[in-house]
Amino acid sequence: MPQPTPRKFDRDARRKQTGPAHLVIGDSKIDSEGCHTTAPIKKGTFVVEYTGPRLTIKQADAFYDDHPRTYLFGLTDGKHVIDGEGVAAFINHSCDANCEADEIKGRVWIIAARDIQAGEELTYDYNLYDGDLDDLSRCFCGARNCRGSMYSEEELVRRAKLLRRRSMKKKKTGQSKQSQ
Repeated sequence: MPQPTPRKFDRDARRKQTGPAHLVIGDSKIDSEGCHTTAPIKKGTFVVEYTGPRLTIKQADAFYDDHPRTYLFGLTDGKHVIDGEGVAAFINHSCDANCEADEIKGRVWIIAARDIQAGEELTYDYNLYDGDLDDLSRCFCGARNCRGSMYSEEELVRRAKLLRRRSMKKKKTGQSKQSQ
């Protein structure tokens, strides 16, 4: 019988050892817990697959509607996400990441973007591309090139335009009410 999808608040249910033995979950300087390697990893290595139940975006939105912490990875079909579990779900965002994520034939792989030393925390740039306009999704990676958000640079530009439009509408609405 299939296991139920882990509850959004049940981090322990996500800790399944689904990946190489040299990947471990431990304390993170970025966000509470992260995925670390106990062995060096060469650039270009397929480090671990991002696994978990596949949900429609509608299911994921309903499931995580009231919770800011998610483990969702959007797939390129634009209709589905993976609700992450295992060590890959604990890989944190960084604006200066040592890994990158790539979807290959419907599977999501975390790949080393550079040589990684034993003991390093694994990171990739989440490049978030959707969410509520008021959601800042702040970044705490501490990198010199940190953009302050887990949203992609393109998404930050798009959001800034939308926020300006919203602000202009509010000003116009406020001015028309004052002139009445």
